[in-house]
Amino acid sequence: MAVRFVSSFTFLLLLTIRLAFSASIAKSKCPDLCGNVSIPYSFGIGADCFLNPWFEVSCNETSSPPIISLTSINMEVLDFRLDRYEYVRVKSPIISKNCSDRETSRGVNITGSPFFFSGSMNKFIAAGCNNKAFMTGTEPTIVGCESACIDNRLFGPNNTCNGETCCETVIPSRLRVFNARFESKESQSEGCKLAFLVEEKWFDVNITDKSSALQNMDYVPALLDWGIPDEALGLPKKRGREYYCTGYYSMHLEPYYLNSSRCYCQYGYEGNAYLLNGCQDIDECQDDPQKRCGDATCVNIPGHYQCERRKTWVIILGISLGFGVLCLAIGGWWLYKYLKKRRNIKLREKFFKRNGGLLLQQQVSSSEGSIDKTKIFTSKELDKATDNFNKNRVLGQGGQGTVYKGMLVDGRIVAVKKSIVVDAEKVEEFINEVVILSQINHRNVVKLLGCCLETAVPLLVYEFIPNGTLFQYLHDQSEEFPLSWETRLRIAKEIAEALSYLHSAASIPIYHRDIKSSNILLDEKYRAKVSDFGTSRSISIDQTHLTTHVHGTFGYLDPEYFQSSQFTEKSDVYSFGVVLVELLTSEKPISFERAEEGRSLATHSILSMEENQLFDIVDARVTKQTKDGEVVMVATLAYRCLSLSGRKRPTMKEAAMELERILSLQKDSNVQHDQEEIDCVKIDVTYPWDGASTSTGSVCDSGNAFSRESEPLISSKTK
Repeated sequence: MAVRFVSSFTFLLLLTIRLAFSASIAKSKCPDLCGNVSIPYSFGIGADCFLNPWFEVSCNETSSPPIISLTSINMEVLDFRLDRYEYVRVKSPIISKNCSDRETSRGVNITGSPFFFSGSMNKFIAAGCNNKAFMTGTEPTIVGCESACIDNRLFGPNNTCNGETCCETVIPSRLRVFNARFESKESQSEGCKLAFLVEEKWFDVNITDKSSALQNMDYVPALLDWGIPDEALGLPKKRGREYYCTGYYSMHLEPYYLNSSRCYCQYGYEGNAYLLNGCQDIDECQDDPQKRCGDATCVNIPGHYQCERRKTWVIILGISLGFGVLCLAIGGWWLYKYLKKRRNIKLREKFFKRNGGLLLQQQVSSSEGSIDKTKIFTSKELDKATDNFNKNRVLGQGGQGTVYKGMLVDGRIVAVKKSIVVDAEKVEEFINEVVILSQINHRNVVKLLGCCLETAVPLLVYEFIPNGTLFQYLHDQSEEFPLSWETRLRIAKEIAEALSYLHSAASIPIYHRDIKSSNILLDEKYRAKVSDFGTSRSISIDQTHLTTHVHGTFGYLDPEYFQSSQFTEKSDVYSFGVVLVELLTSEKPISFERAEEGRSLATHSILSMEENQLFDIVDARVTKQTKDGEVVMVATLAYRCLSLSGRKRPTMKEAAMELERILSLQKDSNVQHDQEEIDCVKIDVTYPWDGASTSTGSVCDSGNAFSRESEPLISSKTK
């Protein structure tokens, strides 16, 4: 009994090991699964993974379950089978007529391909009262059948297809075109009629209630057969010890007729005969060796087995040794798993410390409860959410890192930010962003959902903002959604309100330090969301500025901050002024297409306004959608925001109030403020190219005036 137990245990272990290390059915380094469906070579997903272009397979994993298609013939695949009865199961359309809520006539045409419908495993079905259904594309052969009418049912008693409201017939061999036409018997009522090509075994076994099932189905499964052109096989010869290839048929692939073959593993082998060394020996002795050899010892040989008689003590010794090796293997495996688990724990602890976990804890404790509780995600959760940070999930890249789109287990779509490198400076910025975003609660600021510190690089998890960045909509000519003037004004107001909140309404005043159109995201309703707080800083209430190394983006950077390294809330105001000019002009902040003195959009816009040429730089789409007075008011605000003297710039609260006023004027149909009704625009700025002096003057155009004076932002009079 003990010997039999040990023998059975050893057999099960060896069988498990054999299954675990069986050869792949796909080409080396190529995907062998799409969802739960195996993809055997000669089919394949991706470049160099299929035998030739006819056998290319696409896998759309964004659907659930994933959608598998044969690219060359544009047919959706249900599964593949690779044995002595190879086939591809595909979706075959149901052709219908006079059926409520459905009327389909789409057929299949795979002429010119190596694929065809199997004549032996498929059949043609027609259902419906007094239905004559014929296959088209089989001329001169006529293929079809005729059904009677019993109680207006699609199928007869017991759901059979015996000619009573349902009929079936065989199909021609190597069929490549399928469609159907219907005829009704004279003086008979028209009812729901169906015709389709279906896998015979599936139809007989799986469809029990045919009438209700088929009326609610768009397709049924059918089996495709194929041949492989001899020159495409890629094997050194048509027969080897492990496999053999046999001629299949002469197929017509325009413009030639080519001989085709199919390959199979020899008896005693299993695997994929289309791969080099793809057929592996079957160890028949693992399958009930006593039944094969009785008291003799079953010995496996390539392609077969033989029975050898040996002494009992040799068998016992072999079993004992095998059991000992088995115990060592199991013990070693458990030890490996234990050490690996401890190593992963230590590694996560190391990453937590290296990624600023202790710094985050210190920030949280020093903030005295001002930081909201942030969810700590595991690396496993985020790997699953982002498909192991697949390149196809990348939403964008910047100086702070790469952002991936992901979906959490609860179905929420999120954006996962992964830092590019790990060093002291980047870790500090990462922890700084966590701390700052945890304190922010505003509808126009992107929301932080959590973070992960147990990975090689730190991760942040944000709410997902679906409509990209403001920069894309302003400067990418391929965008189909043009931003209207009203939308631009609203976005400007929302940005201003978010910055005003950061500067004055947050629990601790926060300076963003990198305001730019590419850091303004747009949600599903095209509302602005301020993002990317990697270089932001919070300050004490009694502080007026922050002295740091210069951070920011060229074209948006405050010249006063660049010279002094002292960042104030007015530095964010300057960057906001550049964004305002972008909204007015749809021009990039830096462009080498402009003259040298105007390569900076800020300088270019101020020069244009000083030279009485404001409307030469305003986007034509803006001038068509609004009155000139509104443009002048926004330009006035931008002009003040771009003053080289920070003290002469408005606060973000004042800018938000001014934009709110302009929006209310636009919506008020009783207020007229066109170009002739604006008397003069009064502005107080310092020339951007001369930070040491302030000049006064005015530039008026057709009743509009820019003057270098203080309040108000703009004055107007109504006729």
